[in-house]
Amino acid sequence: MSTQSLFERAAAVLAAADETDATSETNKADGTFGTGALGRPAASAPSLWRALRAADALPSLDTDPAVLVDLVCEAGRRATPAPLAETLLVARPLLAAAQLPVPDGPLTVASGPLDVRFAHVDTGSRVGPLGAGGTDDAVRVSGTLSRVPWARGADAVVVLTEGPSSGPMLLLLDAGQCRQVAGTNLAGEPRDELVLIDVAVPAERVRRVPAALVEEARWRAGLARAALIAGAARRCVELTVAHTSSRVQFGRPLSHFQAVKQEEAKLVEEAALIGAAVGAATAALAEPGAAEFPAWIAAAQASASVAEIARIAHQLHGAIGFTELSPLRLATTRMWSWRDEDGGEHAWQRRIGRRVVAAGGDRLWPLVTGS
Repeated sequence: MSTQSLFERAAAVLAAADETDATSETNKADGTFGTGALGRPAASAPSLWRALRAADALPSLDTDPAVLVDLVCEAGRRATPAPLAETLLVARPLLAAAQLPVPDGPLTVASGPLDVRFAHVDTGSRVGPLGAGGTDDAVRVSGTLSRVPWARGADAVVVLTEGPSSGPMLLLLDAGQCRQVAGTNLAGEPRDELVLIDVAVPAERVRRVPAALVEEARWRAGLARAALIAGAARRCVELTVAHTSSRVQFGRPLSHFQAVKQEEAKLVEEAALIGAAVGAATAALAEPGAAEFPAWIAAAQASASVAEIARIAHQLHGAIGFTELSPLRLATTRMWSWRDEDGGEHAWQRRIGRRVVAAGGDRLWPLVTGS
């Protein structure tokens, strides 16, 4: 199957999920994750995976990264209720790099300090205190991971944490091994707390990883959020143009007023800035080691543009844009949430600034242009 055909099939599945949501239930009074003002069912994540598999549209591990980014952008545009970005752009590449098995279902990623101990302590070792080494890499893990995206809708969780031997470790946990405490972001998407109580992780699901892989996890997460925001920004443009073209005031459509045209031009410009930054980072994915800096720029630009895009879209929609019946709030509430996750505008800009200063003034232009 060609990459274009794969994208078309997957996009059709995402579109069907988007259409299905229009008639689904609103949030339950008991706090379970429903639809409406705060989002859609976490149960839809495995359903979406089954639909992608049935349509022969589930990307394989060797799928062109550009297609994966395009799919994540489409997921952002459709407000797709599943961890597509986390699975395709973060979890799968990390597992492949760490030479761990890659599950077929939806995945999520978490990081943070945990109490990690070797399950089989090497009592014969004379290096370090007792427990500093193990006869193998099997570990027992305790602690709490906060605000994990789509944890209740994922089959497995990729965890990055500090190992017992003072180095980063990557763990692959089954979702059933963790106690889940439900939480959501502003848009109502699952951001759950995972409580680990002496969870046993066998050696075949544990890898000691270099610091470079931890950095890769960070920029991949930033790129994933930027791609989602790019899709949501495109949706804001579509909805706003449609609204101003159909809404009539003083005898003519809103889009005929010069002030409205100027604001729409700004809206299109901001969305295009994000798209261009994500496109540059996507192109850099083809060359190992070249994508980190462009991914930072994409994440920074996406986060910076959210406020202006949301302002213009809601201003031109008027009060109706904030109502539960308006699809605009599905895009803007997600953008407001995504821009602060996995970094944030100022965090990415500080990384960019430090890299530029370290490279020196004569390297500024090559860094900016990628030449």
